[in-house]
Amino acid sequence: MRKHPGVAAVLLLTSVLAAGPQASESPVDRLIAALLGSNAMTADLQELTDVIGGRATGSPSNERAIEWAMAVFRAAGVEARREPFDMPARWLERSATATVSGAASFAPRVAAMPFSAATASTGLRAPLVDGGTGSDADLARLGTTIRGAWVLVQTPVLATLDDLFAEYTAASATEARLLPAGPAGLVYMSSRSHDLLYRHNASRGLDNVHPMLIMEREEAARALRMLRGGSTLSLTAAIELEPGGPYQSANVIGEIHGRDRPKEIVLIGAHLDSWDLGTGANDNGCNVAMLLDIARQMRRLGIQPRRTIRFALFNGEEQGMFGSWAYTRAHGDELDRHVMASSYDVGSGRINGFFTNGRPALLSLVEGALGAVGGLGPFTQLDAPIVGTDNFDFMLEGVPNVVANQESANYGPSYHSRADTFDKVDLRQLRLNAAVAASVTWAFAEMDAALPRQSRAEVEALFKNSDLEAQMRGMGLWKDWAEGHRGRAK
Repeated sequence: MRKHPGVAAVLLLTSVLAAGPQASESPVDRLIAALLGSNAMTADLQELTDVIGGRATGSPSNERAIEWAMAVFRAAGVEARREPFDMPARWLERSATATVSGAASFAPRVAAMPFSAATASTGLRAPLVDGGTGSDADLARLGTTIRGAWVLVQTPVLATLDDLFAEYTAASATEARLLPAGPAGLVYMSSRSHDLLYRHNASRGLDNVHPMLIMEREEAARALRMLRGGSTLSLTAAIELEPGGPYQSANVIGEIHGRDRPKEIVLIGAHLDSWDLGTGANDNGCNVAMLLDIARQMRRLGIQPRRTIRFALFNGEEQGMFGSWAYTRAHGDELDRHVMASSYDVGSGRINGFFTNGRPALLSLVEGALGAVGGLGPFTQLDAPIVGTDNFDFMLEGVPNVVANQESANYGPSYHSRADTFDKVDLRQLRLNAAVAASVTWAFAEMDAALPRQSRAEVEALFKNSDLEAQMRGMGLWKDWAEGHRGRAK
């Protein structure tokens, strides 16, 4: 039997909040109660995903999302502003098609990988060869046949978040291994079944000069079976892109000023952009709607934090966390006063703790901040750096930062794909997550403790004591740090 949402919220409050009238009167408990009973974030999410749709940075729909977010903040009475920043280049796919010919003829569905090069309008025709899993042994087996050929790389099925991170790492190693051998281009078998396509960034980012594709799994498997049976195949692929040099995008920043420490900032962030396959619901529309509703309910209830709470909806995240990077540059003179920066970017699965990103002293502070929502636990904190979302540049700048660690739910299989749509979001869990996020944000805005910003030397120690460098290389982010373009200067 399905309970009415309002009844479920009341029952949940009974278990989450401390008993007694005094507990229910505290600002954070009032905020949690409002979020658990709110349907506003559902309506916001539906408008962002169903109406605006996929929001690749630089696209018209992304610009509509910026204006929409500004309007939502302002309708809630929250001070909001648009903060422009420069994106290095435009990358949008107009079309991608492929035809296999030779011993058989068929037309698999394909999607261009972000930062793929375009082909001629007539397409690029070349032999299709079996790249195995892209290992050293596969490269040796291919020998000179790799030169000038399309290389089809086999992938395992993705089911979990761990699989997702492994896929990024494996692709980076594959590209570093195969591309110097001179192929015409790379084609990855989709790691999702049932013809599902998605976008994963080419690991070389804007430095990539090769055409690169994702091919639907079933037809990629068909081609590999034929190649391994001795058949000769060719692939003709046509990739049309919307070109462009540097252009301007914008982050959307909402703010509720602190009552007695207004210059100290607690930042809560989620990224507004998505890829254009699907409608960007779990990645990351649900968390955008969550942040908007936390701000809305704070204003509606008239509660004012001790420190300023800044709500950051970043753009350019999917293409390399460009919006949050731009934020750290634009607000460089304020970073010493950023008490904490948080990021919510793993869909609508249950928040089961936080990554504290190599700041052991954060562990006890986060534990204390979760006290108001202890009934939604258990929570486990992981003091390990994580790369791939908008905490990244705050970490490199030495600002205390956390990332919500969440159960995969629908996030992994639908990640960056055509299946990332409104119906995949766990709307009930999203409200519970809002309670957790609000509790942590409010606690950091109220607590006496404040960790200092780390020096560059302290940030560099993270590389010695963790796999941070390997993560950054896997995501094509190492070069900017190594060359001094990104991160704290001293």
